[in-house]
Amino acid sequence: MNRSSALFPSLLHNSKINHALWFAMLAVTGTVLIAISSKIKVPMWPVDMSLQTLAIFTIAAVFGFKLGVATILLYLAEGALGLPVFQGTPERGIGLAYMVGPTGGYLVGFVVMTAITGWAADQGWWRNPFKIGAAMLIGEVILLTLGALWLMYLFGISQGLEYGIGPFIVPDVLKLALAAGIVSILGNTVRSRLR
Repeated sequence: MNRSSALFPSLLHNSKINHALWFAMLAVTGTVLIAISSKIKVPMWPVDMSLQTLAIFTIAAVFGFKLGVATILLYLAEGALGLPVFQGTPERGIGLAYMVGPTGGYLVGFVVMTAITGWAADQGWWRNPFKIGAAMLIGEVILLTLGALWLMYLFGISQGLEYGIGPFIVPDVLKLALAAGIVSILGNTVRSRLR
């Protein structure tokens, strides 16, 4: 018996606490991956693209509904508290002020997109890249719709449509296809360790 197990025997033998700690660690790790992916910029016009949706789709499909949604909510809470986890932070502001800016609709869309993809993964769709890809595509449509609606509210219908949907269609479809492929190949190994 090592020293740590002697000091904390009840903690080490309580599977519910261990399970909760494991899931908390996964959620925090997920938020770190999303934050890092949001900072990886691919220059495009009219807006730079990030790898954020690729990370969110992959995490949602691997973590499933409950842990996936918990992870994205934790990520948003970190941003609300002022941590520079979003794509445009800290250059374009931080905290709640940033969250109600132009990206506000997309941030809400991340939750819906994660919930849809996570639910589909829990149904076993992750095994088939076309099925999980279809779920991701539904999530993507809702994400872009919410993002565009918020931009329309802030800047008008024409700008909301021009800047809120068009620039994201091709890159995001490529990212969701890549995420679907990654999950269908690696999902069995990774998901079996989450139980």
